[in-house]
Amino acid sequence: MGVRQLMDLSGKLALVTGGSRGLGLQIAEALGEMGARVAITARKAAELDEAVTHLNKLGIQALAIPCDLSRHVEIDSMVEALVARAGPIDILVNNAGTSWGAPALSHPLDGWNKVMDLNVTAMFLVSQSVGRLCMIPRNRGRIINLASVEGLVAGNARIGGTIAYNTSKGAVVNFTRALAAEWAKYGVTVNALAPGYFPTKMTHSTIDASERILLDGCPMGRFGGDEDLKGAAVLLASDASAYITGQTLAIDGGMTAI
Repeated sequence: MGVRQLMDLSGKLALVTGGSRGLGLQIAEALGEMGARVAITARKAAELDEAVTHLNKLGIQALAIPCDLSRHVEIDSMVEALVARAGPIDILVNNAGTSWGAPALSHPLDGWNKVMDLNVTAMFLVSQSVGRLCMIPRNRGRIINLASVEGLVAGNARIGGTIAYNTSKGAVVNFTRALAAEWAKYGVTVNALAPGYFPTKMTHSTIDASERILLDGCPMGRFGGDEDLKGAAVLLASDASAYITGQTLAIDGGMTAI
């Protein structure tokens, strides 16, 4: 089989959580360009509709399915509704996430719980639902979790204030390993992408306040761009990654290399 065929996603259905903007939308673009039908979910219906229009203009078959993943009881219904509408899910991209800035000594419990509920618990529940309904019965599937370089290192002490986010992304790294080991026998691969700093709605305040510090810690001397996640996402979603599972790939311009 040639490389182009290995990377081809034609006929696949991908679900991208948090897919209405930022990194999730970039990944949706990449999977759609390679032939996948793309379903995106997020809280705000208007933003989802705008993203679907954008994807359609690129020639990508896309549909929106609104869901607030922090409301855990809604997750099974969302997955079931998508499957009833579009068929079984082949690729799951767990991208939805949030952050909370506060020093450890004064970090509020509700902020900690908000981050953990969306970044870790919702990821587990979406994976469980998609696995149970779509992937395990068919003995195949690709799961891509969005971790972060902040889950691979302690974070930048000169910035600080992201202990909940860093902890949640460290959990994503080991969740990826654990689920990969458990579901390998079902033909399901589970891997993670760990982006460095990409300009998004979530990161803009950190980048605005600490741009020089962040760039000093990046050997490539720049932030991630609109195309920098796409190739890695397609690799992990495709048959080209059939023998890759439990891995976390840093897309960070070398931040974790120093």
